[in-house]
Amino acid sequence: MNRKDFPENIQDLQNYKIAQFALARRYEDIGEKNIDQLKRHLLGGLGSFIHAMTKPAIHKLVRQIEVIGEGGKCKAPMTRDLPYDRAAQLYTALVRYPDFMDNFLGKEATCHPSDNIGPLLAASQYKPTTGKEFLAAMAIAYQIQCRLVQEIPVMIEGIDHTLLLGYSMTASLSRLLGLSNEQAAHALGITGTSISPMVTSRASYTYEWKGFASSFDALNCVGITLLAKEGLTGPVAIFEGPKGFKDVFDMKLDYDWNRETFELIGKCVLKKYNVEVHAQPALEAIDELRKTHNINPTDIEEVEITTFLTAYHIIGSGAYGDRQIVETKEQADHSLFYAAAVLLLDGEIYPEQYEPGRINRPDVQQLLRKVKIGTGFPLHEPVKVAGILDPYTLAYPDKVRAKVGITLRTGETLNCEKEDYHGFFTRPFSWTDTINKFKRLSAEVLTNDETEQLIDTVTHLESAKDMSALINMLALPAHKAEGVS
Repeated sequence: MNRKDFPENIQDLQNYKIAQFALARRYEDIGEKNIDQLKRHLLGGLGSFIHAMTKPAIHKLVRQIEVIGEGGKCKAPMTRDLPYDRAAQLYTALVRYPDFMDNFLGKEATCHPSDNIGPLLAASQYKPTTGKEFLAAMAIAYQIQCRLVQEIPVMIEGIDHTLLLGYSMTASLSRLLGLSNEQAAHALGITGTSISPMVTSRASYTYEWKGFASSFDALNCVGITLLAKEGLTGPVAIFEGPKGFKDVFDMKLDYDWNRETFELIGKCVLKKYNVEVHAQPALEAIDELRKTHNINPTDIEEVEITTFLTAYHIIGSGAYGDRQIVETKEQADHSLFYAAAVLLLDGEIYPEQYEPGRINRPDVQQLLRKVKIGTGFPLHEPVKVAGILDPYTLAYPDKVRAKVGITLRTGETLNCEKEDYHGFFTRPFSWTDTINKFKRLSAEVLTNDETEQLIDTVTHLESAKDMSALINMLALPAHKAEGVS
């Protein structure tokens, strides 16, 4: 590729600076604490990966991939070897579909950093990749995605956060696939102009695509990155140029990537309950009241939840639509009404609570109608003003405040307040917590020996000379998921 292909000021462009950060940082820059957290998040994501093999929605994707055609150099579960892009798509869908993976909370947007794991697993088969190289690429992806969510929260403009996921996927793939700074900058430009999904995929009524949108990013980002590696050029000035980010979204990215660290990895969080992340503190409060007072759900007159604006809008029948109409898994795991009711009835929220037979039982359908959700200030618009006047919203995302009042038929009201939850960065999951969750999710698919071997491999991943051992463990045959679910 010739220098004349680039504007003279390419090194001043955000895409080039993101590429420099992605390609120049070393494993040693990440820090032991962040590496330890990345491994816990990886194991958590792989628990979802293995559990998702049992789900009919995933089988739809596998059948579609087999129609398009198998044959490639990537080992993949449930089917034959696949091309890099299709393997990345399947890996990502498996991690994402149960909606039980990690999150990062920005003031005006959120994301799922573990969405980046799938394409990196595929890229680690392109050439020999050590465990340290994989973890470094994972750290790059996590930091870039989280930083962009803070700097350019496109969700407030109706664009899904998977747009920003495309940048983190492409940047980290550029590292593993061996692109130059210039090639990576062009790959980022192509990604930015090609992947612009609408956030309506997460609004009510929510459909299966919510759990697959990020896998479409993975499919495309692998192809885009390999095209850029071949020398294909793209709009490198997407943030600064005409009809670019500034013109379209009125958002300016002017971040100093030279001083970027890995500080945001420590702010990534895990879920205790298999529900949208903003529900977690309210659910922990409900769970404590349920256990402390031995509440019989038939004695409940009303459940009143006070939360912050983001939770209200996404899962509490705010701007994202009616969340009390719940008939399917995708709507249920984004309904605080359903989550509160099923937790009171079942005492837990795991994938079992999203089986059709459970969702449509009269007990939970009747109880969710007794749940009321509001914020700490009665007005919700204009958002910026409401966000200042509402103490629950003002504290977010450093705190995730929630108050729950459960009124019984006797007239007694039981109250509990929270400002974080087990899994939040102030009370993070330990290795024991993470392992227990992994074992619960993978129990129907893996044997005890397979489970222990996979846990050991992830725990010591930085010592791996290549990724083949982990890849081989994940390439589970289709019959492992047959007859389950």
